[in-house]
Amino acid sequence: MELSLRRLRMLRELHRRGTVTAAAQALHYTTSAVSQQLTQLERDVGAKLFERRGRRVQLTEIGLLLAEHAEEIMRSVDRATTALEQTQDGVTARLTGGVWASVASSLLPSALTLLAAEHPGIEVRTKELAPEDTAVAVRDGSLDFSFVINYSDYPMQWDPELTRVVIAVERLHAALPPGTVSARTMALADLAEHPWILAGPNSHFGRAVRLACQRCGFEPRINHEVGEQATALAMVSAGLGVTLVSDLGLTLRPPGMDVVALTEPLMRTISIAHRGTAAHRPPLQLVIDAVRAAAAAQGLAARAPYP
Repeated sequence: MELSLRRLRMLRELHRRGTVTAAAQALHYTTSAVSQQLTQLERDVGAKLFERRGRRVQLTEIGLLLAEHAEEIMRSVDRATTALEQTQDGVTARLTGGVWASVASSLLPSALTLLAAEHPGIEVRTKELAPEDTAVAVRDGSLDFSFVINYSDYPMQWDPELTRVVIAVERLHAALPPGTVSARTMALADLAEHPWILAGPNSHFGRAVRLACQRCGFEPRINHEVGEQATALAMVSAGLGVTLVSDLGLTLRPPGMDVVALTEPLMRTISIAHRGTAAHRPPLQLVIDAVRAAAAAQGLAARAPYP
């Protein structure tokens, strides 16, 4: 019997998520592809691994047994990869990381330039995902690491299987149409009467900003619900409303938009998340060091990070 690591990973996700569709979304495959691979896994094993119960899927006793072993097999693969990398004279590896727009346009280019100059054998590839999805993709094994966000006033739930390394601390600033205010600083409550452009409440950013506004005594009047920060800033520049923007997000700033510091600034950390079993991978640590150096060069060094 030969067991495919890819199919075992799919079985593990099916066990975690309960539906083929959810497993496929987590692994970035089509539903039909995952279904076909799971069917082939049943042929490989020679036994029924799961049963459909309405929209959900329930693993059989043999399926549960194999899923439990799949967890350990994936951890063993991580440990074996780390051990092999540690025995090499020169550091070589190909890593895939999860990013989002402001990280990809600001921190990443300078970090990869530093990395290439010192360690040309390390190749980093990236996939752009919503900040809410990157940590899940690391846990699932489709990414080696990812950038993740945590807000000072809205801490994120954290998966104990993952390790989080803080690499930058950002402030959030008020972004307003040109000429809206003349002050150099303003309170968040001063934006209460303005129309807002903001991400939806299911996003970390959208939820964090809504909670901050509520603590200041108002509910933001959201005229435009926009997921992409660059789009939101372009709409601010066009005079359609106000929003908040982070230090890294300022790299997406369009011409003709005013940025004003908040008197009580909201803070957030940018971290790199990776599986705990990969903590001692030399190439991964070198990537983290390069990103930290890039963040420090932009004045965002994490001197006193919160979790």
